[in-house]
Amino acid sequence: MATKDESAAQTEEQLKHQIQALREKLEAAQIASQTALTSPPTTSSTHFLLLLSDSALPLGSFAFSSGLESYLSHGPRGTTSFASFLPSSLSTYASTSLPFVLAAHREPKRLAELDDQLDAAVVCTVGRRASVAQGRALLSIWERSFRATVSPGAETAVLKEYSALLRSCSSDEIPVASAHLAPLFGAVCSVMGLSLRQTAYVFMLGHVKALVSAAVRASMFGPFQAQKVLASENVPRWIDMLIKREWSTPVEEAGQTVPVMDLWIGRHEVLYSRIFNS
Repeated sequence: MATKDESAAQTEEQLKHQIQALREKLEAAQIASQTALTSPPTTSSTHFLLLLSDSALPLGSFAFSSGLESYLSHGPRGTTSFASFLPSSLSTYASTSLPFVLAAHREPKRLAELDDQLDAAVVCTVGRRASVAQGRALLSIWERSFRATVSPGAETAVLKEYSALLRSCSSDEIPVASAHLAPLFGAVCSVMGLSLRQTAYVFMLGHVKALVSAAVRASMFGPFQAQKVLASENVPRWIDMLIKREWSTPVEEAGQTVPVMDLWIGRHEVLYSRIFNS
């Protein structure tokens, strides 16, 4: 009987030790969790996110209206509005460009391939010209400003090789690289440490800000109304919805969702007078 009592006592003592050990692990986990919540986020990716979302980033976006100026000129007077144009333009931008941004971020080594695929998929010459101009501007920003602040690695080597490929192109032959904005943006954001979702959101928000800026210069509304548009709940809701829609879209399925947008952008060149390049 004494043996059984001793065995039971030992078992109880072991259980107490196990419970105490579990409590200590739980307390340690809680302390670690609280420390993670209270400690500041990594400054590197946050800093680059703010740089890439800055309106002062010299991409040349101010020179393009993405069809807004043509939309205002071709629509019947009194029927055109920014509120109706913005969601259509966002849908088009997401369906035609966002899959390439996401693919380049996931696999930066495919940059040249993705750029070539996007160049083949672009229907509108005016839209292609705008995309290439902004893409080359981003590549110049990377080389002149950002590259020195990022540790060398396999992904930075991809951008270096792509830049060399672009410079090797002759104007007398079909270019092997065009430098479209979407795949370059995805690759640069990947190198700079932005998450996939951050990259997608900054890319789409940049388009909204460019459109709002164009609307102000086209005298559709003033700067205070512009900030009201950017601060509205519709903008983040639309962006989140479009990111979710295109999250798993392969680049082979990227395409136009608002065909008339290509017509507006394409007709921009025939306007009698214009203040934007597209």
